[in-house]
Amino acid sequence: MLPLITTLVLVFATIPRCFSIWPIPRSFKSGNQILKLSNSFDISINFTDPPQDLLDAVTRTMAFIQTDQLGRLTVGRGSSDSDAFGSAQILNRLMLTLELDASAPQPIATEAVAALDARDESYSLSVQSDGSTGVVSANTTLGLLRGLSTFEQLWYTYNGTIYTNYAPVTIINDSPAYSFRGFMLDTARNFFSVSDIKRTLDAMYLVKINTFHWHITDSQSWPIQIDKFPELAQAGAYSANQSFTPEDIQDVVSYAGERGIDVLVEIDTPGHTAIIGASHPDYVACYLSDWVTFAGEPPAGQLRLADAAVANFTAEVLAAVAKTLPSTIFSTGGDEVDTACYAADGPTQTMLNETGRTLFEALDDFTATTHGTLHALGKTAVVWEEMVLEYNTTTLRNDTIVMVWISSDDAAAVVQKGYRIVHAPSNYFYLDCGAGEPLGNDPTGNSWCDPFKTWQESYTFDPLANISSDQVSLVLGGEQLLWTEQSGPENLDSIVWPRAASSAEVFWTGDTLPDGFDRVGNISEALPRLHDVRYRMVQRGIQAIRLQPEWCALRPQVCDA
Repeated sequence: MLPLITTLVLVFATIPRCFSIWPIPRSFKSGNQILKLSNSFDISINFTDPPQDLLDAVTRTMAFIQTDQLGRLTVGRGSSDSDAFGSAQILNRLMLTLELDASAPQPIATEAVAALDARDESYSLSVQSDGSTGVVSANTTLGLLRGLSTFEQLWYTYNGTIYTNYAPVTIINDSPAYSFRGFMLDTARNFFSVSDIKRTLDAMYLVKINTFHWHITDSQSWPIQIDKFPELAQAGAYSANQSFTPEDIQDVVSYAGERGIDVLVEIDTPGHTAIIGASHPDYVACYLSDWVTFAGEPPAGQLRLADAAVANFTAEVLAAVAKTLPSTIFSTGGDEVDTACYAADGPTQTMLNETGRTLFEALDDFTATTHGTLHALGKTAVVWEEMVLEYNTTTLRNDTIVMVWISSDDAAAVVQKGYRIVHAPSNYFYLDCGAGEPLGNDPTGNSWCDPFKTWQESYTFDPLANISSDQVSLVLGGEQLLWTEQSGPENLDSIVWPRAASSAEVFWTGDTLPDGFDRVGNISEALPRLHDVRYRMVQRGIQAIRLQPEWCALRPQVCDA
């Protein structure tokens, strides 16, 4: 057996020289020449009246290039390149250009919330080795933003010199393999401030994640203030300082939109709603009852879905929030309906008997009411998989988007029913798994979703496993998720990043890397690039966890700055 250090050197020697970019473009050509960035480098726009959020994006890119200060992930960092600095050409300018009609360019934020099938994130990038003007071209300002994200990751720094060592670079028609690339944050179990969310959005921008799935309420707290229903947050937020005002919501939406990110808000119903009982106790079954019997975790309670008044109230709440959001999609949840609770709830049983309905027929009616209100606002409903696979909800429209979470094996059954899906499987993408049971009385620490989901595991995910060729169009993409029973602002960055970036490459680059090799079989190639994106995140104020195998202590030059 070879010594450990010798083995590591051989492993790294077999990794092809690669970009520090994440996600890696779907196709590219590059050389091996040094190109330096001018001290007076500038990014210009060759069309009139560029939207303000594109101008702001240019300003951010200029700042990131100066402050990332990333050294090459190799022994000596950039010392082997410095001998060529004196004779290297200098890049003075990058030009942004729109390929289609540039007479009335749309803001990035507008294009970021377009319907998924109408969103265009494609771009091309060219950086020559002779120092001539670089070009990012796209059909949309959203595409230009994606090109800027790639361009700012081309650069290393050594002793104050900003340079790339793989000029010329040509990326033609880079575009996502899947339109939905998300990250979900639960802000109900524990509260996260607007600044926490913005920091997360900054990381999402860097790796081209385009959807912030905001699980904003749950049984534990109701932190969203709604003008029409002020009592919900007044009674349901952990405190007055732990709630989101309408201005906070718009602040997050605007910040996300400027970074090419759509905000998918979820108000989970009819389950996960015990907190509504704090202000409307008559609307909630099993309110504060024995949670071991009537809920997956405390507190127990869920909306009395068989009551038409409750359905109408719920629809009005959803509408009050949805109408303030530019996104075309809105999630009503629908997971983990506790049938034992409804069976034991007298008012629910009385209403079912009076109307001659089963529980799931009543759920059908509840869904028709709540989704009907969203449809009237032009929104597409998003639900969890039980609505299709367990409850057989017949009032779901064909355009409903279904999130598959219980197991990746369930995806095929959902698309078989003709629904579009977003992959969110707990066995690959749950970032909270591996910390043991949050409910106590489990000394083995072996909860239902353990073990810890490593970035390598999520990186090997196959979005089309067991999906037939005629069903491929129903797979919209996927997301990684953080449920926060055991997470808060203090560990948000380290538990999410850079692990959540793994699925960003799964759903942007697809199954095949640009060199033609299979993604799943090339985790070694991905590791140094993920180190680089982690370093950039830290430099940008996102304190991502260090990816340090044990051998990093033996060869720190290979692992970290």
